[in-house]
Amino acid sequence: MREIVLDTETTGFEPAEGHRIVEIGAIELLNHMPTGRTYHQYINPERAMPKEAFEVHGLGDDFLRDKPLFAQVGQAFLDFIGADSRLVIHNAGFDMKFLNAELGWANLPALPMERALDTVAVARRKFPGSPASLDALCRRFGIDNSAREKHGALLDSELLAEVYLELIGGRQPDFGLSTDASTQQSAESTAWRPTPRTSPLPPRITEAEEVAHAAFVEGLGDVAIWKRFA
Repeated sequence: MREIVLDTETTGFEPAEGHRIVEIGAIELLNHMPTGRTYHQYINPERAMPKEAFEVHGLGDDFLRDKPLFAQVGQAFLDFIGADSRLVIHNAGFDMKFLNAELGWANLPALPMERALDTVAVARRKFPGSPASLDALCRRFGIDNSAREKHGALLDSELLAEVYLELIGGRQPDFGLSTDASTQQSAESTAWRPTPRTSPLPPRITEAEEVAHAAFVEGLGDVAIWKRFA
């Protein structure tokens, strides 16, 4: 199963108010294991970066001015996530709202909400009443987030991938091993089926052992279980 853990950074909270995406980061998982494939893109929002957004993301107008527009990278983003991979997102409604707004402005197909798995909702079901922010979940699972001084889409995706794997049951002993080898081994093991023997196995008891056993049973008398079920 292929999954994409992703995060976006934006200039604000509502695309309907003219706010735009400034960064996308995504991590590919295959059978719940990172493959090493990532997608990372800074985007020119075509508007001034609000002060409060700059303080959160550390991305300023000068840095973003020469970055591509979303319309120039939107198809590459869609190509990376694929047509049916599950999208693992923290507070999925927010990111999906912005992604679909940007895709619509670029005349690209929207992403169905049912493709998204919201890890905030998963965390709240698993730990009702507890904080469900990414930082809080990193603390709960002992995940090092010391590098998260500013919100960055790729770093947050990497942290979320670790949190997600803990939320669904923890890392497996073979975490990080080659998925190709494990998939091949699984296919080989499930393909094997037992078949009837062409000839029975030869007896391993010797003639002397058979005679000794018969004498032993005879000495037990008529109550011997071997006689009752012979």
